[in-house]
Parts: sequence; C-alpha cells; structure tokens
Amino acid sequence: MATGNLDKQKTIDLRKKHVGPSCKVFFSHDPIKIVRARGQYMYNEKDEKYLDCINNVAHVGHCHPDVVEAGAKQMELLNTNSRFLHDNLVLYAQRLQATLPEKLSVCYFVNSGSEANDLALRLAWQYTGHKDIITLENAYHGHVSSLIDISPYKFHQMAVAEPSQHVHVALSPDIYRGKYCEDHPDPATAYAENVKDIIEQAHKKGRKIAAFIAESLQSCGGQVIPPVGYFQKVAQHVRNAGGVFIADEVQVGFGRVGTHFWGFQLQGEDFVPDIVTMGKPIGNGHPMSCVITTREVAESFMSSGMEYFNTFGGNPVSCAIGLAVLDVIEKEDLQGNALHIGSYLTQLLDDLKKRHLLVGDVRGRGLFIGLDLVRNRDKRTPATAEAQDVIYRLKEQRILLSADGPHRNVLKFKPPMCFSREDAELVVEKIDQILTDFGPPNKGNLAGNVKATRIRRNQTTKIFCSLHFGPKEPSDENGLVHPSNGSSHSHKHTVTLPHDKKTNKRQKT
Repeated sequence: MATGNLDKQKTIDLRKKHVGPSCKVFFSHDPIKIVRARGQYMYNEKDEKYLDCINNVAHVGHCHPDVVEAGAKQMELLNTNSRFLHDNLVLYAQRLQATLPEKLSVCYFVNSGSEANDLALRLAWQYTGHKDIITLENAYHGHVSSLIDISPYKFHQMAVAEPSQHVHVALSPDIYRGKYCEDHPDPATAYAENVKDIIEQAHKKGRKIAAFIAESLQSCGGQVIPPVGYFQKVAQHVRNAGGVFIADEVQVGFGRVGTHFWGFQLQGEDFVPDIVTMGKPIGNGHPMSCVITTREVAESFMSSGMEYFNTFGGNPVSCAIGLAVLDVIEKEDLQGNALHIGSYLTQLLDDLKKRHLLVGDVRGRGLFIGLDLVRNRDKRTPATAEAQDVIYRLKEQRILLSADGPHRNVLKFKPPMCFSREDAELVVEKIDQILTDFGPPNKGNLAGNVKATRIRRNQTTKIFCSLHFGPKEPSDENGLVHPSNGSSHSHKHTVTLPHDKKTNKRQKT
C-alpha cells in the first residue's frame, strides 16, 4: 500500500526549492522515497521493500510497537520540561546508570549526539580549567561549531582546512591501515605514545589538555577497532596532564558490540571514562541523547554559577521512549542477537574474503562490522570506486549499505539490532555476486578484471572518488560521496579506476 501523498518528482522538486542544498540525500541520481518502515525493512512509495543494513538509529527496529506505544501514551498525558518533577526522568536516569560503572552516576539529558558531545566539552573545560582537546584522525563527533573543530572527518572537507589551535589530532589506532599495524608487537602502547608526545609538545607551547575524545569504535573513520589496552594507556597520559577522557558512544552503544553494552567496555573492566556521551540508538529514532559523568565533574560544572537548562532534554515523552528501548533490548535479547548474528555475519564475510582478492580485511564487533575493499592486499590499496559501485548495485537490489573511512572504501554494517541470519545471508550473497561480476574470484589482476567487466557492460559512468592523494568530494555521515558541484550523476553497473602511485604506499611500522 503506497502512503506517499506527493509524486516522487514533486517531492524532489520541493526539496530542491525549500531545503538547503548542503542537505544531501542518499543516492542523489535516483533518491529513494521512503514512506514507512518496520523492523529492519524500509518501504518506498511503491511499497517495495529494502533491507536496511546501515540504520543504527532505529536500534531495536524501525517503528517498534512497544516504543511507539510508550511515546504515544505519554504524549496523551503530559509533555513538559525537566523543571517540573516527573518520575520518568529519574527512573530513566537510574535505569541508564545501572548499565554503566558505578562512578558514572550523573546524567544530563539533551536532544542529539551533537548536543551531547558539545556539552561534554563544556564539562571538560570547566572541570579541568584547560582548553585544548585531543581528537583522532578521521574522527566525527557532530555538526555544531565546537565539534566540527574536533572532527577531521569534516574539517578536512573544507576548502581551507585550518584546525583550531586548541585542537590536536592523534593517530587513529587502526591496526590494518594505520602507522602501527597488526604485525607490530604492541600497537596499543605505540598509538598511546603518540598521544603522550602530543601532550608533551602542547606543554612546550604553554598549552594544557582539557580532554581526549574518541568514539569507542571509530565509525566514520572506517570501522576501526582500537587495540585492547589503548584507552587505558591514553587515559593515564591524559589524566596525568590534568585532562579527562570522553568516550563517544553515539554510534556504538546500547549492546551493539554484542559482548558488552557499551563499546568502551571492550577495553576491559579496568577502563572507565570520565564522561560518556550517547545518542542515535537511545531513542530508536526519537531525538534524544545523554551525557553521563562522575559526581566530581558534575559538581565542578555546577560551581561555574551558570544553571544548565535544556527545554526538551529529559522530557517525559523522551524518557518514556528511552525506557521502552531499554525494555525491548532486554526482552528480545537484542544484545545477544548482535553477538550471535554479528558473529555469523563476520564468518560469512571472512568466507567472502577467501574467495575474493578485493576483500582486504573484515573487522568489527557484534553488529558493527567493516569490510575493507582493496585493489592489492599486500599494499592495501583502497578500492574506493569499487566500494561505491557495490553500494549502488546493492541499492538496485533493494539492499541499503554504505561505504566510509578516509578512502570511502570500507563497507560498513550497522543494521537495526533485529537483523537476522537470513538477512546476513542475503546481503553477503548479493555482495558475492557483485564481486564475482568484477572478475573471477581470486584470479588474475583485479584492475584488469574490473576493466574487463566495465567493457562487457559497455558503460562509461564515472564514480567520484575521494582517495587521499586528491581533494575529497563531500560525503555524508554514511559515506556516500556527493559531487562538489552539486550536480547529480548516475551510478550504474560500472567503475572508472583512478590510478596514482601514491595510493600504493603503505606506512611501515
């Protein structure tokens, strides 16, 4: 049953007329008009079903009936601000805190991941009396000005990228494509020493560190899993310098990693951040987020003399929805599902790697997985154009996936947590078919095979690439590349392969 009121082209025309041109859509040459969704599936105006492999916002499944009912019931009774007493606020805070280490006990409710991370910076600045922030290369923490400053993923796209003098960029702890790889004897210590060096250099210039901020697992940075022990060592260096550690769980929290409820817990029980931010999955699509910190940090924030008030943060409807999300995660054992289905999906992708030289690495935890596509496994040359071709061809088969990372060559899986074995089998089967179409599995020269495939299709369409040796094309948070001139372009069954010798070089340990 089609539920759209406007013709698709009319919707496109009105969007172009009234919505800012920098607000991009997925698949700009032929955007998808979604009119309803349920579980891990989305439906267009023709009632055609799409498998959603990228939506970590609809955490427990699109339009989950328990979440919808909780919000609707509370909305019928009351929605107001947190200056009035209401049980939902305190019960939700208590319930949320119970998932975290005991010292993380004070909540601030806000409305988006960007708001949460911006507030986390304010807490750090007030508590430490310092100004400088250490962030990771390829990091993304939000869209407000303070966060663009600490998000290389974003500010490197700017025509004139001049990082703030208060911001220091550390190496991403990437053991596949980073400076210290899996063959290094102790990559956790090596990457942490880089942070220590940054602190020492800052001190020589008379600067002081307020905080180190990192996603517990980097998402936009290419599904990067930090080596165990890295956060502990970094936290020690940062705290010795008078700073705090901020763990950004906006993308990966609430059981997505399977073995633990929070991504930072993968580092071990001996690691506890000073501030944790959360958003996206917290409300299953309802705009809400939270910052949780220690009593000491919260008391310091209070001592500034400025009241903190957020009109919508922690309102009764949001808290009712947040409680319902936690209930569903527990009732349906979605954390367990993330572990089991994520392990199964990883196994299927590992099997795919054995059959296709284009697959360089499979990494992830739970239902947070990256498939790193390369043109040469030894040199780990990013297969950017091929990755873009894969996601556009999957879209034609009504499967939604995205590519991200600094080279936009990592296919990233972060589906709703109700993702099933059948869903995993379907998407891997389709990727297998696409990679096979590029050329015979594990045989011959990859570029030659893809070129032959392109000739067989008799297509000439170009896919815009964002390799590190040239200016990056603008892309959205899910890694879809957009042409910088604002024009649309077709992504059909082909790739045009750029060549640059610099992309063939990998940093040595």
